[in-house]
Amino acid sequence: MDKDLHNEDISRIIPQLWDPLTDEQRELLVDNLSIRKCLRDETLYHVGDTPEKMYYLVRGKVTIFFHGIAGQRTIVRMVEPGATFGYTAAFDGSTYKGTAVAGDDTVVAIVPIKLVFHLIWENSNFAMLFIKELSSLLGLSIDRTIMLTQKHMRGRLAEVLLRLREKYGLEDDGQTLAIYLSRDDLAKISNMTTSNAIRTLSAFASEGIVAFEGRKIRFIKTETLQRISDLG
Repeated sequence: MDKDLHNEDISRIIPQLWDPLTDEQRELLVDNLSIRKCLRDETLYHVGDTPEKMYYLVRGKVTIFFHGIAGQRTIVRMVEPGATFGYTAAFDGSTYKGTAVAGDDTVVAIVPIKLVFHLIWENSNFAMLFIKELSSLLGLSIDRTIMLTQKHMRGRLAEVLLRLREKYGLEDDGQTLAIYLSRDDLAKISNMTTSNAIRTLSAFASEGIVAFEGRKIRFIKTETLQRISDLG
């Protein structure tokens, strides 16, 4: 780890992991932790790799995807800052089911899986972090299945935009989504073709529900977007 980082820096960078630990466990974490600044499109791990590290997203965006039967890239998760990832395969002794790729200005903290297991066995509060996160991921998986199987394109895309708003928040203007995505990425998250995503986004814009400036998305009528999502 960067020797210029002190305990107070680590507690600020990874508070969710730091707070439940004892002083002795914190020293162990500091000795084994690494901080990595990622380039855009840099791969953190590939599908089929054996998990040896757990990642904590400090800043930026990480997209987890897999390639379908026809080779089409399908986004299965977009990791938000403050979330851990890359460990679930280690819990069941399998290999990674997807590939994790960093976006712009991304920083991750990396902890060896063996240390994660050690801390889970020693500290029930630390273990509860993962129980809660796995429960949340299961709920999101169920919600995503319902979205993809029961909602039409407008409803799917509306729900994706609202979920991105909830996860990443808004910029200082209180309207602009604080993460920039390509139309292709939005299409993959919504399980749509890029052309259908563009047409649906254009319809939202013409109806005055959202506005676009390049990759920036500005929410104008959030209640209307919510109603479209609810109606499916």
